[in-house]
Amino acid sequence: MTFFLGIDGGGTGCRAALADADGRIIGQGQGGPANINTDVEGAAVNILAATAQALEGTGADPRDLIATLGLAGGTMATATERLAGLLPFARIQIVNDGITAARGALGTQDGILAAIGTGSVFAVQRGGNLRQVGGRGFRMGDEGSGAVLGRSLLSLAIRAEDGFADMTPLLQQLLEEFGGIEGIIRFANGAAPADFARLAPRIVAGDDPAARQVFDAAVAEIRHILTVLQAEAPVPVVFVGGLGPAYAARLTDWPHRPALGTGVDGALLMARQMAGAA
Repeated sequence: MTFFLGIDGGGTGCRAALADADGRIIGQGQGGPANINTDVEGAAVNILAATAQALEGTGADPRDLIATLGLAGGTMATATERLAGLLPFARIQIVNDGITAARGALGTQDGILAAIGTGSVFAVQRGGNLRQVGGRGFRMGDEGSGAVLGRSLLSLAIRAEDGFADMTPLLQQLLEEFGGIEGIIRFANGAAPADFARLAPRIVAGDDPAARQVFDAAVAEIRHILTVLQAEAPVPVVFVGGLGPAYAARLTDWPHRPALGTGVDGALLMARQMAGAA
C-alpha cells in the first residue's frame, strides 16, 4: 500500500502527517527543531522522531514512504543533499518551508503568504505560478522573525549600556538577566534562532519604548516586502506563523484571508503530486 509523508519543520519544531493512498491522514507526529541551515544532523533526528510517531499503529515502513519535507533552510542545496542521505524514505523531495506553507495556505488561489515565526519566509502566487522570497536564515535574512526581533533587542540593550541609545526598563531588565554586555555576548555566541526568538513575545506585546522601536522597525520592513510583492496587481495576504497575527494587526494596507490549510497540508499535497496521486 502507498503511504505519503508530509513534514513541516522550522526553528522551533517539526510536524509530520501520514496519509494513505486516498489522501486520508492516518497518523501525526511532532519533533524538535528542523532548520537544516543551522543543524542538519539534529534536524534529521527530529524528523525521524516525528515520523516514528506518525507511523505508530499504521503498519507503514519508513523505507516505503513518498515524502515531501518543507524545512527552514530548504533552499540550501548542500544541506538538502546531506539530509536526504540521512533519511530512509523511498522517495523524497526537500523544499523550503515557505513553499509547503504557501501550497497549504493558498491552495490554487492567488495571494501572498507571510509566514513569520522563529524565522520568516514569503511567497506570492498568481495564476498558479508560485515564487518564494526570503527564508535565508536569521544571519542573512528572516526579516521580522522572532529570531531577528530578539537579536535586535539585545543589540539595542548593548548600545544603551554604552550610551548610544536611550536606556529603558526593558533594556535594563535584559542587561540584569543576561549579566551585562559580556553575558549577552556569551549568550549570542552560542544561541540558536529559537533562543533569540524567546524574547519576541516581550517585544510584540510590550509597551516599553525599546520594544516599540524594535517592532515598529520590523513592521516597516515587512510592509516594504509586501508592497514589492503586491506589484501592480494587489492580492490578499495570508499571515501564518506564531507572529503572523501580530503583524496582521498592524499591516492592514491590503485585504487579509485566512489560510486554507497548514504547511503539513501543503507538504502532503506535494508528496501526492510527486507520485501522480493528486
